Amino acid sequence: MIILLVQVHVNAGAEAAFKTATEENATASRQEPGVTQFDLVQQQDDATRFVIIEAYRDAQAVLDHKTTQHYLHWRDTVASLIAEPRVGVTYRSVSPPDADWLARGGR
Repeated sequence: MIILLVQVHVNAGAEAAFKTATEENATASRQEPGVTQFDLVQQQDDATRFVIIEAYRDAQAVLDHKTTQHYLHWRDTVASLIAEPRVGVTYRSVSPPDADWLARGGR
């Protein structure tokens, strides 16, 4: 399992457009065979800050995701909405075990 937390800070006033574009990407991403989770959360005390929670079966699934049309469209769409470069940090699961993540993905 590869788990990515991607922190995104958008320009004030761009929150709705970012959420719309990201939800479209997330919905399509959840259909990819290598994706077990793809969620968007928004910071409660600063509406311009988001985290995208992505979980993949393996490194190949991450590479495959970055070549999809929906990801490329999202990347290009949100480029002008983002206030500063995205920050992604890669994690490995400690608990639950990888098998539980994979079971949640239903694939």
